[in-house]
Amino acid sequence: MLMPVPDASLLARRREIIDDLRALLPDECVIADPIALRAYECDALTLYRQLPMAVALPRTTAEVAAVLAYCHREGVKIVPRGGGTSLSGGSLPVADAITVGLSKMNKVLEVDFDNRCARVQPGVTNLGITNAVQHAGFYFAPDPSSQIACSIGGNVAENSGGVHCLKYGLTTNNLLGIEFVTIDGTVMRFGGKHLDSDGLDLLGIVTGSEGLLGLVTEVTVRILRKPTTQRALLLSFPTVESAGTCVGAIIAAGIIPAGMEMMDKPAIHAAEAFVKVGYPLDVEALLIVELDGPPVEVDHLVARVSEIAAGCGAVGNRASTSEVERMGFWAGRKSAFPAVGRIAPDYICMDGTIPRKRLPEVLRAMDGMAKHYGLGLANVFHAGDGNLHPLILFDANKPGDVEKAEAFGADILRLCVDVGGVLTGEHGVGVEKRDLMTHQFDQVDLDQQMRVKCAFDEGGLLNPGKVFPALTNCAEYGKMHVSGGNLPFPDIPRF
Repeated sequence: MLMPVPDASLLARRREIIDDLRALLPDECVIADPIALRAYECDALTLYRQLPMAVALPRTTAEVAAVLAYCHREGVKIVPRGGGTSLSGGSLPVADAITVGLSKMNKVLEVDFDNRCARVQPGVTNLGITNAVQHAGFYFAPDPSSQIACSIGGNVAENSGGVHCLKYGLTTNNLLGIEFVTIDGTVMRFGGKHLDSDGLDLLGIVTGSEGLLGLVTEVTVRILRKPTTQRALLLSFPTVESAGTCVGAIIAAGIIPAGMEMMDKPAIHAAEAFVKVGYPLDVEALLIVELDGPPVEVDHLVARVSEIAAGCGAVGNRASTSEVERMGFWAGRKSAFPAVGRIAPDYICMDGTIPRKRLPEVLRAMDGMAKHYGLGLANVFHAGDGNLHPLILFDANKPGDVEKAEAFGADILRLCVDVGGVLTGEHGVGVEKRDLMTHQFDQVDLDQQMRVKCAFDEGGLLNPGKVFPALTNCAEYGKMHVSGGNLPFPDIPRF
């Protein structure tokens, strides 16, 4: 379908904005060429694509503040972008907005071992923080599967987790302070090296706000001592229900593993074919349970978890005896997403959270949904805290498959809410779950959230069209639906 040709006034306005950005930033920090912009047309939620008006790549907090102050003054919309690994469309471009990427702000500014913290710029990767401190026996606990590429600024925006978030918490539990730029260019600091702050918890409000309130330009994180001992158990089960039951039984016994991950049969086979780490192929589900701490405690917990697993019907139990073996157990789980990409032309990764005790019934229900829609399903998820990541397998070139995948995903998320859970655990709402927000929140809840948004960004310039099911404009609301692999916003000009 041909897009309408923009009129001369819109093109002139675009050129004017690009010229103004080049007056604020070096030429190499402003991208306007249509071919170069293709690198920014989507994030990891690749169902939807849209070229931004332009991309600005500031290098300092002062440059970020200058760009935001200009956009505030001129009424130009902004989509913040970190590593582009968002799985909910959180950094998806909008046609009449500039994308502000923070990838050039990628320096570790300070490591303070005495106070067990590090101060970094937002473009530093999640794994980059651990790499900067591991020589002294420290690490950064949150570890998303995309940790080699995702940025700490994006982790703050989405409140990301990872396989070790069960014991050590999400980003918010490992965050001490941020430097933050508001839409009018004001630079603020929330928190710092100290363990707690008085007054309003603005740090908590900004964490997980998905770029709707401002841009994070510096992050102070907590770093931890590496545990003296880490061992992992690879537990095999004849059914996904028995594996789900085991998850609840371990937690009910008062044991909090460092991580507890689950994979079903399709995911096991895909991961084993991809990394060849010796996963059993004749079982329906695997649990990877990691235990850490002093050696005597870990040995005791390994025996206790093995006992619980046997009582839940486990048909296989391997305990790691070396660091190489432990990392091998995790290699398949960490590579599950690219591995699944080899068994289907396309997939989308959903993200919802449920009470642990509802795992068996939810897994059964999702299997029924897969049969109903005639699509493949592979489950890889943070079982310990009930954060599901079902991977819906489809073929975008097959008529109707995209629509079925979207409907399947929406049904999964509604199910999560219906059993007492929430729409997202760590991927955020973005555009993917935006129109499902009314299934979890009533209008009073949404109005309260909107008031916070309007207090920071009254003009609705920051990350428009994300999170809220209605147009995020503090003066008026209008429905904007996302579907069919593009952003058909009739009110937004196409440049």
